[in-house]
Amino acid sequence: MQIFKDKVILITGANRGIGGALVKASLNNGARKIYATCRDLNTMPVFDDSRVVTLSLDITDDKQITMVARVAQDTEILINNAGVLSAGNILEGDLLGMDNDMKVNYFGTIKMMRAFAPILRKNKPSKIINIVSIAAYSPLPSIAGYAASKAALFSATQSVRIELAKEGIAVYAVNPGAIDTDMNKGSDWDMPDPDSTVLKILEYVSKGKLDIVPDEMGQGMYNIWREDPSKLAKIFSDLYYAENTN
Repeated sequence: MQIFKDKVILITGANRGIGGALVKASLNNGARKIYATCRDLNTMPVFDDSRVVTLSLDITDDKQITMVARVAQDTEILINNAGVLSAGNILEGDLLGMDNDMKVNYFGTIKMMRAFAPILRKNKPSKIINIVSIAAYSPLPSIAGYAASKAALFSATQSVRIELAKEGIAVYAVNPGAIDTDMNKGSDWDMPDPDSTVLKILEYVSKGKLDIVPDEMGQGMYNIWREDPSKLAKIFSDLYYAENTN
């Protein structure tokens, strides 16, 4: 995966799950420098590599974004991984949780792309890799606010891809299914680990695949949706009512 060799990469939400795995995989594939960011640096693991620069960043905080953009002027690959999930359906779910999902997953990522677009233009050819979710396609009522925020992010990612297409900046959308991370803690689904998932993500990015579904569960959902969205809706309808009758 030579496409990451000697590159300067900024990763949001780098303290755990897919974010932490992205840091390790990027180091193993020859990255020159990695800005590893998260809201609370006390939760950041020790990567024990001088190429890792840790920075505090809440992607909903405009001042912190500006500060990090000022420090990371050499960024060539921006990986927007930071995200949150609030459980709840549309009619009865906590609106504050839904609002936070949208503020972080959608608007926070947009703010990062706006702040770093001038930097990436300067350092082109460059890349934006947005970690979205298969939930962008999947109407699961129990996490409806999260799914809506990811659907919005997927749409925004497609739009910014067109905006930047002629400026030497490639924009990737990654839509994983359920991965064995803290976000899915307690689930009894058979989920792949973050490390193997990230290797698939880097492989697809290296091949220039702009829309990436890196895992079998996500690919299965995507293929059903592509065949007929109502079939995927039926699967989640059955799952939702099974959960609510147990």
